[in-house]
Amino acid sequence: MTEELKHEEIIDPIEDTVVEEEAAEEAIPEKGAKKKMRALEAALLEKEKEVKKLSDDLASLNDTYLRLAAEYDNFRRRTAKEREGIYTDAFGEALNVLFPVVDNLERAAQYSDGENVAKGVELTLKSVRDTFTKLGVTEIDPVGEVFDPNFHNAVMHVEDDTVGESVVVEVLQKGYCRGDRVLRYAMVKVAN
Repeated sequence: MTEELKHEEIIDPIEDTVVEEEAAEEAIPEKGAKKKMRALEAALLEKEKEVKKLSDDLASLNDTYLRLAAEYDNFRRRTAKEREGIYTDAFGEALNVLFPVVDNLERAAQYSDGENVAKGVELTLKSVRDTFTKLGVTEIDPVGEVFDPNFHNAVMHVEDDTVGESVVVEVLQKGYCRGDRVLRYAMVKVAN
């Protein structure tokens, strides 16, 4: 029996230690779980702050986008209106420059004798040339020049040994340009 008691005594302290260790292990996971919970809650709060910040940034960018789209739409409307206004103004200015020509033609039409009519037509032609000068339109006069398809439209061809090859010998209809832009090509007769 003494052996049994000794054995029991030996077991009891071990069992008590095992029980205490199990209680300690159970207590440790609770403390660890609480720490993990707190850490997860802190991480969740941080992520919620990030989501709120990103949401605010998105709302700000969306507002900026909407304002920019509205500003662009207003710009597009405004430029279309200005473009239409510019065209109307330019058209009006061109007509205002032509009105004196019309006035001269009406005056010339009032005369019945040939001398006054010829004088009226001559004055009207001078008025038209002055008007073209005001508008920046120049006449294309290619007689004696080499044919250039950028300015001339050849409608006839003649053989003439007195002039060089591809030389304009006659203008059938005058051409006009403004700056570098050809408004009407000169219709010409080209030799050789």
